[in-house]
Amino acid sequence: MSDLSRRQILTAGALGAAGVAATTIAAQAQVNTQQSAPQATTNPDGKFTGKVVLITGATSGIGEATARSFAKEGAKVFFCGRRADLGKKVEREIRSAGGEATYMQTDVRQAEQVKAFVDACVAKYGRLDLAFNNAGVDYPPNPIADTPVSEFDDLMNTNARGVFLGMKYEIPHMLKAGQGAIINMASIGGYRAFPNIIGYGASKAAVIHMTKMAAQEYGKLRVNAVLPGAIDTAMLDRVERDWKVTKSQLVAPYPSKRVGKPEEVAAMVLWLASDQASYISGGQYSVDGGGLG
Repeated sequence: MSDLSRRQILTAGALGAAGVAATTIAAQAQVNTQQSAPQATTNPDGKFTGKVVLITGATSGIGEATARSFAKEGAKVFFCGRRADLGKKVEREIRSAGGEATYMQTDVRQAEQVKAFVDACVAKYGRLDLAFNNAGVDYPPNPIADTPVSEFDDLMNTNARGVFLGMKYEIPHMLKAGQGAIINMASIGGYRAFPNIIGYGASKAAVIHMTKMAAQEYGKLRVNAVLPGAIDTAMLDRVERDWKVTKSQLVAPYPSKRVGKPEEVAAMVLWLASDQASYISGGQYSVDGGGLG
């Protein structure tokens, strides 16, 4: 494959993988060596003061940035991830900045664990207003015939089934309150089909479709999806390594000519969760510097 073809595929497809929080299985897990985003003092009069937010996969990357952003705006954040050491670290740092956060180790592939996670959030805080189903994994690119079945299954179980399970157990609590907002993590790789990422692309396409269906089935709730492109996370580092291209090459076709920040995706999530987006549901919103065109 030529460098140009590789960059084209990455930009429109595999780069979408970089927009998910880096929650991989233990064999793949890499410690995120990036510095934690600076945490400003929590605003007691923030726009999410009194709201309860549930986030999956918030031990690093976009999930972590979103947890910090919600807490900064006064929300009570209940979040999960498989890496307990990172989860406890994020919890401590949010609390030390004056925010409210609780970490619970959870594997979103396991139905009983997801249900326990959601129920524990409601038991602790008494309600559930907002949810960001963010947890996801990626794998090195391969043609369909060379893709291990185990990798395809794990991508579907984590990225798609994990979102389904999140909504399944979040929605009843929100319906009891008569309102709520759910944001699901998709990808630009789920919006368009590109080679060598069959499991990732299929799982993210499923998230987009499930988001539309949930918005149609539950009109009292708002359900939307975000579609990140090349975002500066540990997942993007793996994309750079696996495809043997630099980040500058990855974003060369992007109109913005730069890699995005996790906080920029978090800003979209917070907006979709806010009252400003009160009549928006069933949509898919790219955060990719114009990459989808």
